[in-house]
Amino acid sequence: MSALFKQSLVWFRRDLRCFDHAALHAALTQSERVFCVFIFDKTILQSLPKQDRRVRFIHQSITELAEALGNLSNLSKPGGHLIVRYGYAEDEIVRLAKELQVQAVFINRDYEPSAIARDAEVERQLSKLDCTLHNTKDHVIFEQHEVLTLAETPFSVFTPYKNAWLKKLRSEDDDFYSQPYPIEKHAHRLANHLDAHHSTPAPSFIPTFIPTLSEMGFEMDLKKGSEPSLSTGMSGGALLLEDFLPRIGQYDKARDFPALNGVSNLSTHLRFGTVSIRHLVRIALEKIRASEESTGAQTWLSELIWRDFYFMILYHHPHVVDHAFKRNYEEIQWESGAQAQTSFEAWCEGRTGYPLVDAAMHQLNQTGSMHNRLRMVTACFLVKDLGIDWRWGERYFARHLNDFDLAANTGGWQWAASTGCDAQPYFRIFNPVTQSEKFDSEGHFIRRYLPQLAKLDNRQIHAPWKLSAEALRKCNVCLGENYPHPIVDHDVARKRTLERFGIVKKLA
Repeated sequence: MSALFKQSLVWFRRDLRCFDHAALHAALTQSERVFCVFIFDKTILQSLPKQDRRVRFIHQSITELAEALGNLSNLSKPGGHLIVRYGYAEDEIVRLAKELQVQAVFINRDYEPSAIARDAEVERQLSKLDCTLHNTKDHVIFEQHEVLTLAETPFSVFTPYKNAWLKKLRSEDDDFYSQPYPIEKHAHRLANHLDAHHSTPAPSFIPTFIPTLSEMGFEMDLKKGSEPSLSTGMSGGALLLEDFLPRIGQYDKARDFPALNGVSNLSTHLRFGTVSIRHLVRIALEKIRASEESTGAQTWLSELIWRDFYFMILYHHPHVVDHAFKRNYEEIQWESGAQAQTSFEAWCEGRTGYPLVDAAMHQLNQTGSMHNRLRMVTACFLVKDLGIDWRWGERYFARHLNDFDLAANTGGWQWAASTGCDAQPYFRIFNPVTQSEKFDSEGHFIRRYLPQLAKLDNRQIHAPWKLSAEALRKCNVCLGENYPHPIVDHDVARKRTLERFGIVKKLA
């Protein structure tokens, strides 16, 4: 069977790997020659902090990707296996398609509203060149309209969605939807762009180089203690997965305790596609079948299904980016003015006077990571103890989280704020002290990020304001000096929250 396209282009975005890659496989099996490109998109980069860890992660990951593509292609000319450009993606992709004279551009589908709009514009511009844009599913197991209710409508509650998801998975061979896309046996079609139709390389065909972070306006040196806590690229993802598998059997129990290494630590790799979701689901299914590790693996698989769920919600309800999923929750009156801004800044900087909340925010600010249990605790504290609009916190997390993903971030924040689909009921309000005593009972996590509280014993460390000044002094703690007084009384705040959400009952 002859190839559909003489030449095509694969545009890497949030899928920085060259194995089990849907768009790359589609291009290689339908084209005689396949070029590859990554764009450092100015539209995205120009709004980021100058020491953004995610840009550093991407930069190191595409360096590895370029080398891996070269190894796969086994071509003689160096440097042209991955084209890397810095500019506006819409312009660069169309320009490159014209330069290479490709007939098709292949991408993996993105579900964020801005990405959908960008890709639609790229498709429109490519059509003027008689070039087609091909979308493939890669980031999820099931997408868009693949898992629906019996009434053919999108789910809005997770548990029935999960049951339908699992039923669909099992409707075929268990592994049908998680089968990998083989790349290696088709890799001979990978093209070095220096070998394009030009006999003499034009200026745009200078051997590929990857612009440095500083050339793109980012600072190379991060502050002490702020280095990413995980390895980058495909190799980094593989190492983390290898580290997690011996612990997967305890995942259901260990995942809630931030002082333990109880989670997979793969979220950033999932975000940027240096691991394959299909590979992870296959592993979970294999462990579930091996009954000795089934409980932990089932819980982990459930977390992967949550990821699909939030992508589905974002696709069908794009308003959740800026508005409550439950429309009547838009009537809630959040705190505003100078006091709200002061409280928000204290939350951002880990100065609330509640040790678990503050330690979690220090973890985020120092490392770009935050344990999932602590995301719930800090989000609930901001919304229901301080009465601040969930969107403020969502945007702060978006700016600082290494693994920021719009679908999961808006979903998680709206869950905590009780404004989202299948959200925590508004009258269930986390007590930050109780959460601390339950999930960091010995204070190990708190001491890691709040060393000034290290001498408090395991009972005292969760609520230091309850101690006498003399008892605090013996432990080298002085409230108001080296650790703040609580900025809010939880019991009082809880009553205010119930009053604030009362409008929802009236509108129900």
